[in-house]
Amino acid sequence: SGGLEMLFSNQRHLSLSVPAADSEGKSSNIGFLVNHLCKTEMKDPRSELFVLDNHIRPGILVLINDADWELEGEEAYELQPGDNILFVSTLHGG
Repeated sequence: SGGLEMLFSNQRHLSLSVPAADSEGKSSNIGFLVNHLCKTEMKDPRSELFVLDNHIRPGILVLINDADWELEGEEAYELQPGDNILFVSTLHGG
């Protein structure tokens, strides 16, 4: 493990239901998911280990359905039912 689970009560897997749209009516995307995770799922106060300036911290690999999120539009990727989003810290050996 890369250590990110320590921020989420040592849970390595989370099954979530997120709203289909944000408060502005826009489709929920990865940016919305990250904010949702920080506000509702993260129990550790050290959110800076996961996000930096409201973006995923450098050194965290994000996979969307096993594909690098850079191929999918990064934070703008609109979430789809059944998506599998994986966050892996590459710091300290991954």
